[in-house]
Amino acid sequence: MNPETIAQPPAAPWWRHGLLWLVIAGPVAAVAAGVATVVIAVGRPDPLVNGRAQPGAVRLDAQTVRERALLPAQQARNHAATPSAQR
Repeated sequence: MNPETIAQPPAAPWWRHGLLWLVIAGPVAAVAAGVATVVIAVGRPDPLVNGRAQPGAVRLDAQTVRERALLPAQQARNHAATPSAQR
């Protein structure tokens, strides 16, 4: 064996390692997404809902519910494919 030591090049600074940035990117992205979520939640709150019916809302009374329960099976099963005007 040769007792001489082999000179190694100096190590690169920490910011030159690509894998380090990959490890840092995950938590930074999570924090950024959390901040964006808070900004959206604070800036656009949900509207309050009162107990009164809205002007354009469809109201189903007991008679309508009973009538829909008596629909033929094929019509009731495929109601999602029909336009809303025919319901």
